[in-house]
Amino acid sequence: MLRHLLGIRPDLIHSCTLSRFKHTMRLVQFVEGGRQRVGVETKDGGNVVDLCAGESSIPSDMKSFLEGGEEMMKKAQRVVDGGQHVLKRADIQLKAPIHNPNKLICIGMNYVDHCLEQNVPLPTEPVIFSKFTNAITDPGAPIIYPEETQELDFEVELAFVIGKTGKKIKESEAMEYVAGYTVVHDVSARDWQLKKNSGQWLIGKTFDSFCPIGPAIVTKESISDPHKLGIRCRVNGNVMQDSNTENLVFKTEALVSFISRFITLSPGDVVITGTPPGVGCFRKPPVYLKRGDVVECEIDEIGCISNRIQ
Repeated sequence: MLRHLLGIRPDLIHSCTLSRFKHTMRLVQFVEGGRQRVGVETKDGGNVVDLCAGESSIPSDMKSFLEGGEEMMKKAQRVVDGGQHVLKRADIQLKAPIHNPNKLICIGMNYVDHCLEQNVPLPTEPVIFSKFTNAITDPGAPIIYPEETQELDFEVELAFVIGKTGKKIKESEAMEYVAGYTVVHDVSARDWQLKKNSGQWLIGKTFDSFCPIGPAIVTKESISDPHKLGIRCRVNGNVMQDSNTENLVFKTEALVSFISRFITLSPGDVVITGTPPGVGCFRKPPVYLKRGDVVECEIDEIGCISNRIQ
């Protein structure tokens, strides 16, 4: 029953220690009956265990849940083990799995094949920029096409979410600070990113609604290898990006270590690890999003988010 509820893949059962097994979850935020809560998907796109209904001390937002650390994970596990408080997917509204992180940290130029398509050298250090939380958007919610841009572009990205506070973290210890992984659509206004505002990327990256996240934060124990996952983006059903996270220049451990040299990482912080090739601005001729387009961003073992340009 537990294996079914948690959606554990059979090929991983024998390699899981007890502690690894108990943290295998797909964590979500959702609204039901006008109230937001934290839950666990029984499988990708499946029904949801309402953690808040099962344990009154579990908070109703993901950031607070992650701040609870190991003890909060144990409480969530007990609720899931109980096999109760399961809500039908049709009865809930899925939200972004986190909406109020302290930081959205983005990595540029972080796929080998993305650098090759631009004919630029691989970076020797991670390229860091940011988005603001105003950009966070729910799965299925519209991406607003701002009148200020004529060059709206798509970028599918793997993101990881920090689970505990750390500074100057060693690569060998980095995964201890990672709660799990999710999918991010790094929507970009290329004219503002690359041609205006003296070359600063920030404005072009953080218009309202420019950061769809979801569908879930999949705990790291649930993923066979976060650096060997198929990653793809479709626009109106047409595959535009299709790569693998093994092509990341700087992988999770290196990014946690590098970023934490300068910035204290906190529970709920989202690190968005970069996009593979195939984005619209580097196509010949360029291909930009239009109102009415539907963009699907998908990563194996994590899930897919779909948003319409409005």
